[in-house]
Amino acid sequence: MKRVHGDKVAVIAEDDPDVRDLIEIVLAQSGFTIFHAPDGPAAIAAVREHQPLLTTLDVNMPGMDGFAVAKRLREFSQTYLIMITALTQEIDIIRGFEAGADDYLVKPFRPRELRARADSMLRRVAFADGTFGQDPPPSTPAPPPQRAPESWAAAAVREFQEEMSPDSRRRHAHRYEPAPTPPAQPAPPASPVAPASDPAPAPRAAAPAAPMTPAVPPVPTRPTPPSSEARAEGNALIFRDLTVDTTTGQASRDGRSLSLTDPQLQLLVSLLGSGRRVRSKADLVLALRGEQFVTSHFVNEADKRAVEGHIAGLRQALGDDEASPRYIETVRGVGFRLAG
Repeated sequence: MKRVHGDKVAVIAEDDPDVRDLIEIVLAQSGFTIFHAPDGPAAIAAVREHQPLLTTLDVNMPGMDGFAVAKRLREFSQTYLIMITALTQEIDIIRGFEAGADDYLVKPFRPRELRARADSMLRRVAFADGTFGQDPPPSTPAPPPQRAPESWAAAAVREFQEEMSPDSRRRHAHRYEPAPTPPAQPAPPASPVAPASDPAPAPRAAAPAAPMTPAVPPVPTRPTPPSSEARAEGNALIFRDLTVDTTTGQASRDGRSLSLTDPQLQLLVSLLGSGRRVRSKADLVLALRGEQFVTSHFVNEADKRAVEGHIAGLRQALGDDEASPRYIETVRGVGFRLAG
């Protein structure tokens, strides 16, 4: 996407006026210039005209649903696309990422979470442009529209404005400032030393020694063989009838070539290299970024849902069944590993 340095433009594609006003206030606080689109065709036209850095997209809109709009946008724009919708099913989240979404936020959402995601995106852009650390230009947020709190969005608007106001920050300064360190207390005076003439206490009688129990030599155990059948042969990783050539990036099952996306192939290689060790969703997110085992990087829930979507697509390509897996096993509440 062609951008003008320092230009922060956002398009909000949303037909609900309360939700649209809430998103506008949050993005205006981050310094964005806002353009609205009430339906799918208008969203496509607005993105084409304004070339926004960020676009928020509702799924249930008149004229064209958000999944179709996202696919059309990806034909000509690299705008950072956040789907904001009430659809919470796994299949809807997968469809959103496959259509081209970069992030997925479920209604009702928290305004501060949306702002944190937008600011995180801006930091990535600043790193890419070499402007990270420079002071941003002052922003003048648009005045908030006056609406009765008839919905969760209207109530969230009011709460967000009150929380971000200077008066509120002064009243609740203790939330943002460290607690004062209490003054050091003087040490108590040392107890007087007993005079040397005092008689020494009588020694205690030694307790009878416990009877000695002869040590039992440990029973030698045989090493447990690995439970995973994954093995490496040259540049190939092999697991049952599944083979991945790490040099060419080609995967095959029972001799038939598989069509995998890059994230699916990276996840498959990570799991093959880990055997039966469970890989958490956060760990797999970092593996997709090329930051394997670097746990200091931030991983949010949307990143983890994206991994779930890629794993679901990988299972479909492998013809694997989650209920009785042959290749990838889900460890509930933790992550994934090779099936035993």
